[in-house]
Amino acid sequence: MPKIFHPSTGFFVGDPDLSPLRGPGLPSDEDVSRALERLIVSASGWRKVFAASGREESLEEGVSAADLAIASAAAEAFARMVRGMTAADAPAVLVGIDTRPTGPAIADAMVRALIGAGLRPRYLFIAAAPEIMAYSQRACSLPPDHDERAEGFCYVSASHNPVGHNGLKFGIASSGGGGGVLGAAEAAALAADFRSIIAAPGAAARARDLMARADPKAVAKVFSECALWKRRAISAYTLFAREVVCGTDDLEAQEALLERMSQAALDRPVGVVAELNGSARCLSIDRDFLAGMGVRVRSANDAPRSFAHRIVPEGESLVDAMRELDAAAEADESFVAGYVPDCDGDRGNLVARVASAPRSRPIEAQEVFALSCVAELAQLACNGELSHDEEGNARERVAVVVNDATSMRINAIARAFDADVFRAETGEANVVSLAESLRERDYIVRILGEGSNGGNITHPSRVRDPLATLGALIKLLLIRESDSSEGLFRAWMRLSGRLSEYRPDFGIGDVLDSLPRFATTSVFEPRAALRVRSSDQAALKARYATIFAREWEAKRDELGRRYGIASWEAYATNAQVESRVGADFAASGRGGLRIALADAEGRPRAFLWMRGSGTESVFRVMADVEDGLPEDEERLLAWHTSMVRAADEQA
Repeated sequence: MPKIFHPSTGFFVGDPDLSPLRGPGLPSDEDVSRALERLIVSASGWRKVFAASGREESLEEGVSAADLAIASAAAEAFARMVRGMTAADAPAVLVGIDTRPTGPAIADAMVRALIGAGLRPRYLFIAAAPEIMAYSQRACSLPPDHDERAEGFCYVSASHNPVGHNGLKFGIASSGGGGGVLGAAEAAALAADFRSIIAAPGAAARARDLMARADPKAVAKVFSECALWKRRAISAYTLFAREVVCGTDDLEAQEALLERMSQAALDRPVGVVAELNGSARCLSIDRDFLAGMGVRVRSANDAPRSFAHRIVPEGESLVDAMRELDAAAEADESFVAGYVPDCDGDRGNLVARVASAPRSRPIEAQEVFALSCVAELAQLACNGELSHDEEGNARERVAVVVNDATSMRINAIARAFDADVFRAETGEANVVSLAESLRERDYIVRILGEGSNGGNITHPSRVRDPLATLGALIKLLLIRESDSSEGLFRAWMRLSGRLSEYRPDFGIGDVLDSLPRFATTSVFEPRAALRVRSSDQAALKARYATIFAREWEAKRDELGRRYGIASWEAYATNAQVESRVGADFAASGRGGLRIALADAEGRPRAFLWMRGSGTESVFRVMADVEDGLPEDEERLLAWHTSMVRAADEQA
């Protein structure tokens, strides 16, 4: 039986006759145990270097036999979870990958293991994370007897990690309708079952035997149907993205809004550069979807696996997009923005070209999220879902949910709309779960996300999506005031008390200049990721608390002179809960710790933050300061870092 070719990608999907872990390829239990030591398992995803050479930036396709055994065990644990929630004889699940070279080998092992465990995998091959999750949300909502019904998804990706890494994300119908990753409780249960399978004697042989149960004809059917399920995923994602960007599931209202934007684009055209860096978004809906909003699109590095730079869309990874944007703008001045996604395409950071500058510039991750918050809150105000009395008090309960490392500029934006801000521990699942709990308390939660990572999650989506981010920017630029309604940017300027500064012919530079001014550490800068010896994070934070108390007394006068800081308050974030912890910094455990530095009136002016990463072997730190210059942030972060290092040295 020949290898099965996927014409839209130019890649072979798989070889039904090739059975992993057969013959002398069977690893020992010790091999599997060593491979398992390097696997990071968290609610945000399971990740490790899967490239057989062990090199982080490797482009090789091969995966070790031990890692294939891990993939099989993960599939078995997921199959048991799915079987435990449905009475279906052979429940269906979606399987997809990003464009990392190791993805097909991992997915091949998982497809066989899922078939061997009695499930019916539907393989999308290369799909963006928001795409497979949108399709999963639809498929999980269908009646049990529907031919497209599915019980969840398995997605092979390591998100923004280097290309030699890979990993897994899971979702099931009972957890947010399958439209997002597992919640904390389900993720913990799946991880525990996986560890019991992979740690048992004979785990490698068990993995081989499970995959061997898969009939090659059944495997061939899964591979040959890739194009069918990919088309259906594209259709579902398109419809879902329209609902997300338009803020309504009413098709007539969607058409009216899109038509308004398209008409506005005739007079004030907007062009966007898509620098896709070989990501899964190369094979998604981006160009057609943006064109549907009247946007002109120019793409670059848009062939799958055409990695032109590192995967994380920060810093030097934005240079290509700026270069492409400058070239596009020189030929057509309507081009004002560009975006760069990560490998699975669930986030996309922006670059912009403003009229006052000769070259384009990056929009920092925290700015990207702030811009999205302005757009979505303004849309609520303009369409009447958020209204205010004569004193500016909101009549509705509106909230923005963020991770603990999000800049306080979001608090400043929320104050203009009289909305509340709630913080959760870093991790997409935590933010999504907190937003859902607030909706149960009758809050309107239109927008949420991890400001420190850029990108936004716009309801009803449960995952970041660059199309939602671009949609927010484009709405600000194209939904302008008319005889019957106020424009989004004008509403923002009015509610923030700066209507006198508003001018009808505003551009993207005016929008960016209107954001509250904060100097904030980028979490992807090398100085924000520390290597520490301490494995006990609570103990590290306890030692930090002692050092901080001493340092506070020594520096409080200087902090007062420089920043007007007079007091501090410490907050711990664990899962969906933020709480004051006083001087007991260890109470944050493995969660986030944020030390808010306030002025004499008790208004926070800056904060220091720390947390060990759940998906990388680093300890993350950052500083955020209002009205600060870059050197102010650098000074605060250097102080914070020195205290963390001193606490680590005492271990």
